[in-house]
Amino acid sequence: MMQATTPSKGHPKGLYVLFTTEMWERFNFYGMRALLVLFLANSLRMGETDSNLIYGGFLGLCYLTPMLGGYVADKFLGNRMCIQLGGLTMALGQLLLFTSASIFGENLQLATTIMWVALGTIILGNGFFKPNISSMVGQLYPKAQKTKLDSAFTIFYMGINIGALLGQYICPWLGDKEPGGVRDLTAFRWGFLAAGVAMMLGVIVFLFLKNKYVITPEGQPIGGKPDPNVVHEGEAAQAKFSTNSIVIAIAALVGLTCFFHFIADQNMVYAIIYASGLTLAGLILSDQSLTKVETQRILVLYIVAFFVIFFWAAFEQAGSSLTFIADNQTDTRIFGWPMPPSMVQIFNGLFVIIFAFPFSWLWLRLSQKGIEPISPVKQAMGLALIALGYLIIAFAVKDLGTSGKMGVVWLVILYLLHTWGELCLSPIGLSLVAKLAPTRFASLLMGVWFLGNAAGYALTGTLGALLPPTGDKYEKAAEKSIDLAGVLNKTVQPTADQLKFLSENKIPIDFPVFAGFQITTLFEFFMVFVILCGAAAVVLYALTPFLKKMMHGVR
Repeated sequence: MMQATTPSKGHPKGLYVLFTTEMWERFNFYGMRALLVLFLANSLRMGETDSNLIYGGFLGLCYLTPMLGGYVADKFLGNRMCIQLGGLTMALGQLLLFTSASIFGENLQLATTIMWVALGTIILGNGFFKPNISSMVGQLYPKAQKTKLDSAFTIFYMGINIGALLGQYICPWLGDKEPGGVRDLTAFRWGFLAAGVAMMLGVIVFLFLKNKYVITPEGQPIGGKPDPNVVHEGEAAQAKFSTNSIVIAIAALVGLTCFFHFIADQNMVYAIIYASGLTLAGLILSDQSLTKVETQRILVLYIVAFFVIFFWAAFEQAGSSLTFIADNQTDTRIFGWPMPPSMVQIFNGLFVIIFAFPFSWLWLRLSQKGIEPISPVKQAMGLALIALGYLIIAFAVKDLGTSGKMGVVWLVILYLLHTWGELCLSPIGLSLVAKLAPTRFASLLMGVWFLGNAAGYALTGTLGALLPPTGDKYEKAAEKSIDLAGVLNKTVQPTADQLKFLSENKIPIDFPVFAGFQITTLFEFFMVFVILCGAAAVVLYALTPFLKKMMHGVR
């Protein structure tokens, strides 16, 4: 018989296998993410607004499909098989992006088609991979050791960000070249290829080490095919949904999708994301085997997941609007070295690596003293920190105008505060799911949690599209003697030829509008995030006494 791998102190070795597997997968994902909007806007000529919307939809769908991956794992294949299947599928998607980035100069239409197929492939693979590896972290710890989960997920989260750091350095270094000050549009492919190779490394690590280390303290494999007859730690292994519940859920999915698309005026992808989250949440609650305590704990997850939407909508601007700001209106020189704009995101991963263990130690220390905040309080802190980051940079750019460039240090400060916020919110959220979810819903509720992320990423695209024209747009228009400021303020009427030029170069002729207000400057753009995240932080904190009661002893 295999010996237990979870000692009384410390963490099981299986955590570090999952850590390494996730590290290479995040290299793959974040490395590709660093280049994606620049590739879409420049190589495939889609412009910034459309690229931001595609980016938001892509990320949203990446966190929608975990619902499918979680269900398939819980019902049919198990976590292990889904992780391997998802990893191989994502690697294929990166190779397709490599192909698209290799042929766009000869056949733009074919390259665009391959890009859509590549993004769809990555979305599907991510859906199988993401909820299952996070779910397995929770399964490494029996109930008696659940107090270690905040620390475990913070360590796991550091693995995520080591991968992100490597990906956000290596992929832009290979793929975002500017010889002579002009971007080499053919270089993006090498960044995508590096991402695909990294994903294959992650699959190989998991394949060879899972049977030895990813096991229970008694030596039994974790994440195998589900057995409906097994009862684990006093809980049934599978959920039981009635036919009526499934029919009602399908009808609700269709009805809510129509509501968000036709009445709330969301595009179809965003409508499906929002409708899926609400539908799955309702379906889980329809399981008649749920006890009162289980139901209330699940409701806590739903409430917190709602507020997390605003965090991710603001945080993920790193890969969309903040990348364009770094590209067009930021002096990215660091000690004289011109950092590629797509690489500026690297500071988030760097700061997580620096601060992950201190935060993990902090939660353990506060827990030992009996003063550790409950998870929703930590997450309210995360929302407050991300609002603070945007508030600081908003005042940094307030007097920038359309031709000035801010120092990259302001983006570094923003990423530092956002990293602290992320460490208060994201690993704590994963841990909260592992603590509160009934075993039979472990992967499915992890999928619901990621649906909150998905809704946030969909909102990322909507809010990122509010980015007003940056300085490069005014310069480009001036080359054709077009007064873009006058066009935007409706004091100048452009000619037909000028309108054609602006359209071909994806230069907007109207300021974006949010909640009835025009967004005319970067200051106003950043203040949108300050208000949304600041308000969400205050409301979530006010709800924590009620949430604490509904958690029934889980902190």
